[in-house]
Amino acid sequence: MKQLPSLVLESDELEALRLVDMLGMQQIEAAKQLGVSRQTLGNIVASGRNKVAQVLVQGWALELDGYHHRS
Repeated sequence: MKQLPSLVLESDELEALRLVDMLGMQQIEAAKQLGVSRQTLGNIVASGRNKVAQVLVQGWALELDGYHHRS
């Protein structure tokens, strides 16, 4: 099997996507939970969404960097 190109989704990007997109949390609340500003959270979410879109459209692999689910 050939090696697929891949992108790495950083743990903060995955957690931000989980809070905002999966749980439907408002960005200001998600930012507080992650200890960052709302603007920083928005940048993290945008970066994560861009990576997910790229791997879906390009058919690449998505690697998760050290993600540990927070309950």
